[in-house]
Amino acid sequence: MAHDTRRPDRVAEAIREAVATFLAEDAKDPRITGLVTVTGAQVTRDLRHARVFVSVLGSTAERAATFEGLASLAGHLRRHLGRALRLRVAPEITFQEDESVAYAARIETLLESLKTDPAAHEESDATPPRTPPPPRDDPA
Repeated sequence: MAHDTRRPDRVAEAIREAVATFLAEDAKDPRITGLVTVTGAQVTRDLRHARVFVSVLGSTAERAATFEGLASLAGHLRRHLGRALRLRVAPEITFQEDESVAYAARIETLLESLKTDPAAHEESDATPPRTPPPPRDDPA
């Protein structure tokens, strides 16, 4: 019997959407603060474990508290996913921080600073004058 290799990808996308909806509408934990964005999900081939990637904007303390709240919410969320997606076995959920959004914001800030002040960056872009190599001492 051939295995459907795309099923874990489809289930992962459904989990990402369901978790995002759940966090936006039904999450009541006061530790979940700041802007929480579900950026992706990965599911093992046997569909028993799911890793949900979350980006949290806020201070370090707010991020830590949010991940504590998400970890405590994982069991309830697992039960919710099992019912919503009608899976035989609901996957165990672990949350992992996704720093790609913060990284992209940092790059965007750097690019914007280059656009606003190009004169300050011209000196670093100029190539230094070439100096000829020192003369060789060995007879040829």
